[in-house]
Amino acid sequence: MSSEQEGTFEVHTTGSRPKLVVSADGRGAVSHAGSRLLADLADATGLTGAFTNALRRLRPRGTGHDPGRVAADVAVMLADGGEAIADLAVLRDQPGVFGPVASTPTAWRLLADIGPATLAALRAARATARETAWLQATDTRNGIPASHAGGRDLPGLVLDLDATLVTCHSDKEQAAPTYKRGFGFHPLLCFLDNTGEGLSGLLRPGNAGANTAADHITVLDAALAQIPDAHRHGTDILIRADSAGSAKAFLAHVRAQRGRGIRTSFSVGHAVTEPVRRAIRALPDQVWHPALEQDGSLREGAEVAELTGMVDLTGYPDGTRIIVRRERPHPGAQLSLFDLDEGMRHQVFLTDTPTAGGGSPQFLEVRHRAHARVEDRIRCGKTTGFGRFPSRHFAVNTVWLELSLTAIDLLAWMRTLLLDGELADAEPKKLRYRLLHAAARITQAARRIHLRIAETWPWRHELTDAFARLAALPRPAT
Repeated sequence: MSSEQEGTFEVHTTGSRPKLVVSADGRGAVSHAGSRLLADLADATGLTGAFTNALRRLRPRGTGHDPGRVAADVAVMLADGGEAIADLAVLRDQPGVFGPVASTPTAWRLLADIGPATLAALRAARATARETAWLQATDTRNGIPASHAGGRDLPGLVLDLDATLVTCHSDKEQAAPTYKRGFGFHPLLCFLDNTGEGLSGLLRPGNAGANTAADHITVLDAALAQIPDAHRHGTDILIRADSAGSAKAFLAHVRAQRGRGIRTSFSVGHAVTEPVRRAIRALPDQVWHPALEQDGSLREGAEVAELTGMVDLTGYPDGTRIIVRRERPHPGAQLSLFDLDEGMRHQVFLTDTPTAGGGSPQFLEVRHRAHARVEDRIRCGKTTGFGRFPSRHFAVNTVWLELSLTAIDLLAWMRTLLLDGELADAEPKKLRYRLLHAAARITQAARRIHLRIAETWPWRHELTDAFARLAALPRPAT
């Protein structure tokens, strides 16, 4: 009888890992070699130089570390995945790659010394570097990528505003209980959907109101100030937000930008109030049309209709439209009593985009639904600095938020200017694992320092190509 007939089987063992002898006497080996891309990109876009000019007065008698370089190094560290100022040690302990990097106490002192006026200068420096990065994108990649919805590119720029909760595990200045019964901060943020850049942010106590018009206005104005003048005054700009952005004062402010030569429009969520419910119930079946997916195909089980003229929109800007989508709820969806009665989930939004020029309810709905991408921006941003605020002092944490947004910008510029294919759309975690955290060996030959990526590293060509593209970028005039 064979072994198979007897019910026995043969086990194939896997190969064991090679045995190692570990010592701490290696030379020339470095880690996080790809993060040098970010440091050099900060220089190439003029960010480091702009920071130096903004923070010049914080360097007494020109001694010690350049404050602008320190701020840029903190942003690089955050883009690399660092979570605390002490993580600067990763850069500092590799001078062969990153040069001299400030100590942790020096970095702490810098953040503590940045007051409101200096912070405003820091924001202006970010705007200056952004203009350079966008010009470089025009020279090398035919400009800033388009936002996308409904199977087509959206004209102009799309700004997404949204708030998030950041938990604090220790008592910090202005940290407060949140509406989700946590404790911490409630920052309001604005991202550029076209590229993922973090344009602006406002650090707020945990109990700050979600739909505070004044805060939305502050964040929007700061975001518009970040957009290069040629685009701010020559490009259509769509402002998207959830229902927290539907305050009449905020929408009036969006409309008022047109008087300043800024072609703004809005698409914001709206609460399903009793008047809205009555209007939905009164809609005849023939006015409902199939909803679309982001690629332009039909969205199964979802329909769109317009409620304009059926709901009182007094006080909203002229031309405001109200649109509703109904959809069979997916498992786990949060439903109101109205949704349960109707057997469908309803979502409503306001927009001032007219019907003329392609503003059909179907297209406008899928365009508004793309606002959900901001949730991914926030999730990635929390791994790029603002998921953890390091200081007990609110002012220091405000600066930390600004440098976190700078780190998000560096990653976005790297994707736009230096990468192709899959990596040009990659989230920070993938960029860190494949490029930024790559190990290398440093050698010297002919008075030049060589950074040698392992020839077996799967993404070695993408990394070396990125360095080559970086070297070819046109530099800003000094």
